[in-house]
Amino acid sequence: MTEPLYRDAYLRKATGTVIAVTEEGGLVLDRTIFYPTSGGQPGDCGRVTWADGVLDVVATVKGDADTIVLVGAQGAQLPAVGSVVDQQLNWENRFGYMRVHTALHLLSVVIPLPVTGGAVSQSKGRLDFDMVEPPSDKGALSIELNHLISRDLAVSESWISEAALDANPGLVKTLSVQPPRGTGRIRLVRIGDDVDQVDLQPCGGTHVAHTGEIGQVRIGKIEKKGAQNRRVYVHLVEDA
Repeated sequence: MTEPLYRDAYLRKATGTVIAVTEEGGLVLDRTIFYPTSGGQPGDCGRVTWADGVLDVVATVKGDADTIVLVGAQGAQLPAVGSVVDQQLNWENRFGYMRVHTALHLLSVVIPLPVTGGAVSQSKGRLDFDMVEPPSDKGALSIELNHLISRDLAVSESWISEAALDANPGLVKTLSVQPPRGTGRIRLVRIGDDVDQVDLQPCGGTHVAHTGEIGQVRIGKIEKKGAQNRRVYVHLVEDA
């Protein structure tokens, strides 16, 4: 099992011990700051160094038995099992994912319809909605979304049991992706607080600590993806 240090989304460096090397040439550590591709969010990249080597991590994926696999270029030198390594995150990429992912949570607030899919990138993201007709005013959606962002709402996490989630199915907004099960508990991401809660839903991704860190956004294309499905894009304005 790999300890998911990435749950502290702002942790950029950490040590780890190599516990396995996969047949495909991936590196498995006992703990890692690298988030694995999941839930529409790409895996992290960065660098791993040790006494006599460097590995540029180009992707991070889930492995077997709750492990996380760091993937380097084909044929890259790898440290031996038991080696202690230093991990360094590509922070620019990660922070972009955090901002976009949190913005998509807020998009699901301003468009309160079931979500059928989604994807995150460094400067934009999209959600697919169970929506027959497209929104009539993209400008109004952008204004509402930016208003929520500008309130600098706190973003926090908590945990509930799988049984508690089953008793509150309305917490799950996504129709296509269900929260991972098997550990007995589910991570919830909250935007706002007990007095002024804007959003609460299961999510395993990385997020900013306050919505103000997202910066200004704009609604991009709205595409028809089937008879009852609309794809809505959100862009970070500074990267548009």
